[in-house]
Amino acid sequence: MDPNRHRFLSLWSLPAPPAAVYAVLERPEDYPRWWPQVRAVNRLDASTGVLTVRSFLPYDLTFTARETRHDRDSGILQVSLSGDIEGWARWTVTADGPGTLARYDQVVDVRKPLLRRLAVPGRPLLRLNHRLMMAAGRRGLTRYLEAV
Repeated sequence: MDPNRHRFLSLWSLPAPPAAVYAVLERPEDYPRWWPQVRAVNRLDASTGVLTVRSFLPYDLTFTARETRHDRDSGILQVSLSGDIEGWARWTVTADGPGTLARYDQVVDVRKPLLRRLAVPGRPLLRLNHRLMMAAGRRGLTRYLEAV
């Protein structure tokens, strides 16, 4: 097992219809409005942007996200990632009772040199950092959806 490879899965139960959730998730340039750990999103073109994220650990990750799948009918948004992390991430948005289940899958290799050096002893902290970031994102998106 490569200590620099990470697989993440997050499930967000949200109080809005799938179309409304998808409409927010397909606009990454708006993520900083509702997701505190997404510090910046700079669009390069219609399908590519550079993101900077930072959770509770004192480091920023900057990476380029390039859209590889944008399918409203199936509720899928997928990107390839390159930079401080490399791999892919995917949102899958489905109906869940009166609301929505947003599933986030991510498989990445860490490329940032300091994080690579700390891969084995720091792995539990990196995973906790990701869980905290995702929890804050779910709370932020819930508030954002309720406000619009």
